[in-house]
Amino acid sequence: MSPGLCRAVRTVALLNLGYFGIEFAVALTIGSVSLFADSVDFLEDTSVNLLILVGLRWAARSRAKLGMALAGILLVPGIATLWMAWSKFTVSTAPNPVPLTLTGLGALAVNLTCAFMLSRFRHHSGSLTRAAFLSARNDAFANVAIIAAGLVTATVWRSAWPDLIVGLAIALMNMDAAKEVWEAAREEHRATT
Repeated sequence: MSPGLCRAVRTVALLNLGYFGIEFAVALTIGSVSLFADSVDFLEDTSVNLLILVGLRWAARSRAKLGMALAGILLVPGIATLWMAWSKFTVSTAPNPVPLTLTGLGALAVNLTCAFMLSRFRHHSGSLTRAAFLSARNDAFANVAIIAAGLVTATVWRSAWPDLIVGLAIALMNMDAAKEVWEAAREEHRATT
C-alpha cells in the first residue's frame, strides 16, 4: 500500500465532505435537482473514500467484497436524485441560474482536483481505487453539465427542465459507475477463490 495513495484518498474524502455542505445548502436554497444530486454524490464520495482508506489495508478477497458493497453505495445518489426529481415535477420552477452555474464551477474545480490526485492510482488495489477515480471523473462530467444547465436557464430557456434533465443524467451516470465497480469487484473476488 502506497503512502501517496492513502494521502490522496484522505485528501479527496475531506474535499468531498467540505464541498458537500456548500452544494447542499445552495441546492436547497435555489431548489436545484442537479445540485442536490451532485451534493448527495459528494457525501457518497466522502463515504466511499473513507471506506477505501480502511479497505486498502485488507487482503485482496476482503477488498473485493468491499468493492461490491461500494457498488451499492454508488447507487444512493441516483435514488436520492429520483426522489428530488419527482418532487420537482410537482413544483416546476427554474432554479436561479447564477448560483447554479457558480456552484457548478466550484464543484468542477473540486472534482478535477480529486480526479487528478487519484488518476495515477486508478489501477492500484483494483475496484477500490477504481471506484474513487470513477466517482471523481464522473462528477467532473456532471459538473460541466450543471454549468451548462445554468447557462441554458439564464440565456435560452427559463425552465426547470435543463436542471431536471441534468439531475437525471447524473443519476444514470452513477448507476453506470456502480455497475462498472461491481463487475471489477466480482472479477477480483473470482480471482481470489
